[in-house]
Amino acid sequence: MEHIGENGQRPEGQRPNGESPDTVFAFSVIEEKPHRQKAIVKIAREHIHALYNEALLSQKSQASTFGFDKGTTPLHYIEQNFRANIVQHLKELLFNHCVVDILYESLCTNKIVVVGDPDLIDIQLEPEQDAEFTFLLNNIQLDNDQRWKRAALRKIERKNYKDLDRQVEAFIQEETHQREQATSLEITFGDWINFEITIMSKDKNALMKNYKSELWIRIAPDEDDKDLHELFLGKKVGDSFLTQSIFLQEYLSLAFDMDYIFFVEIKDRLPHAYFEIDLFKHLFELKDDNELRAKLVEVFSTRNDISLRREMIEAVFKVLSKQYFFMLPQALLERQRQMVLAAVQHNPDYQVYKSQADFKERVRQLAEKQLKEAIIIDALAYQECITVSREDVRAYLNLLKRPRMKEFMYFTIPQYKIQGQELPLSVELIKRYCLREKTLNHIIKVLTNK
Repeated sequence: MEHIGENGQRPEGQRPNGESPDTVFAFSVIEEKPHRQKAIVKIAREHIHALYNEALLSQKSQASTFGFDKGTTPLHYIEQNFRANIVQHLKELLFNHCVVDILYESLCTNKIVVVGDPDLIDIQLEPEQDAEFTFLLNNIQLDNDQRWKRAALRKIERKNYKDLDRQVEAFIQEETHQREQATSLEITFGDWINFEITIMSKDKNALMKNYKSELWIRIAPDEDDKDLHELFLGKKVGDSFLTQSIFLQEYLSLAFDMDYIFFVEIKDRLPHAYFEIDLFKHLFELKDDNELRAKLVEVFSTRNDISLRREMIEAVFKVLSKQYFFMLPQALLERQRQMVLAAVQHNPDYQVYKSQADFKERVRQLAEKQLKEAIIIDALAYQECITVSREDVRAYLNLLKRPRMKEFMYFTIPQYKIQGQELPLSVELIKRYCLREKTLNHIIKVLTNK
């Protein structure tokens, strides 16, 4: 059984039937056994051929080979000696530039619930053939019963300290004031930037026709990000330019030294200078300032170091866990356990936690809880036909601007900073987490408006 992904934003299709030079990719899923599938992302051979030739020309201009002056080495000699390295480079480049986007967008379009993250298990890539990236999917099928909507959720009361209301009011006034003062349209430190990149040939033509990679990135003031700063600081939304940015070269591939030309288009900006109240209202569908204050109180009101917001979410998942029972694959549970363990090791109190007799069991329980919650939320997102808009993504990232506002974010995006350097995030990957957050808010609203 094979399913073909559809997408209205990018040209695609099956090949060889209906073959077109404008076709960028095809997506298919093959059933292997119950709860396990293979997903295949196929990149059209025209684009592989164009990228491979560009890599050959780049190596011809850079290579210093015995018996030839720099830049004069014949292409057949370059191909004979650099082919393996170029193929490996293209695998990395395509994975980062488009395959991740295509995979997550197609999983969402086809409403496939995946346990954990897809596993890349094979790459087939030759210069004159379609490239195929194969992923192993472990999935769970939850029934479409709406019984969870009949469940009762006990209302969790806020603390009525007047100081909480004063804190909320001060937060609103401060952020409103900051917005009034922030008049510059130029990108500065702390901003989140949405941009698209197109890989160009030396003669300024797109190497992958009809495909742009869309990304978000935060502009941190760290010295390690100097190349990123040169790329964006001082520019504005709507600016477009050609660049051979080292930052973008290294983002696409660290395995091979290349000098690609990129066409960059800046599409959006979330200024760090102020927290956007209107985006917050959009995120939670708040009608007026009274609802705004009541919602903000959820992270200012705490009990035993747990915010009212977090208490509410925990209560929701207790309700949902009673409605859905399923077993998790042991291998995936172990992988999640390792991820939890790696995360907790960065906690200053790690040695204290580790000394507890039930430490290992608690880590295992947390890993199981995280996997099950993501599965339930993904399934309900598709059952409730919830979708994510550009404004939803902006509202989601807006929460990252202020430490306290991060409490409203339960499904946090993957790490976007490694060894002090900021990393671009695929818009489709962000949408995956944003969809979970939007679905969680929808569930809370259904269960509490009774």
